[in-house]
Amino acid sequence: MNTFRADRNALGMVEWNSISMGIFAADAMLKVSKVELIYANTICPGKYICVVRGEVAEVRASVEAGRDASPVSVVDEMIIPNLHPSVFPAIAAATHSEKVDAVGVIETFSAASAILAADRAAKTAQILLLIVRLATGLGGKSYVVLTGEVAAVRSAVEAGANTAQEKGLLVQTTVVPQPEPRLFEKLN
Repeated sequence: MNTFRADRNALGMVEWNSISMGIFAADAMLKVSKVELIYANTICPGKYICVVRGEVAEVRASVEAGRDASPVSVVDEMIIPNLHPSVFPAIAAATHSEKVDAVGVIETFSAASAILAADRAAKTAQILLLIVRLATGLGGKSYVVLTGEVAAVRSAVEAGANTAQEKGLLVQTTVVPQPEPRLFEKLN
């Protein structure tokens, strides 16, 4: 994963229910503006996603081009104009924590909704994003794992869940105060 650049902190993503149309539309996304390609690949169950980063106008044009190239195949899309810097390391599962008061989980029906939920959670409370898992091997679901003080985790999970619920893409949430250390090691 590339390093974070503050001048290119907008993130955009489109998720399609067709791999072939996803590849076709992702190509359109990259041709329309000078965005940085973060991720383009298949996800379960037979879907395709493309994630780009850049300046807001570039990302907006890219996402619109991807959506317009295959509108009937679009499952979800999103643009975050000012992405919280902790989201990228969490997508790469490169964040670790030794101390844990609580663990929160936000489970969604789409990859885009998980990224939006993670961003909202990180902007709402003083938490640490541990994982943003994007639908690979999950039957099309995605999830966010975060940690911090119990009150902060509850607040962050609620805010992230509300973001996913706005599109009807929330599966479930949970907050686990003082998780068993052996379980936390597997999440971390």
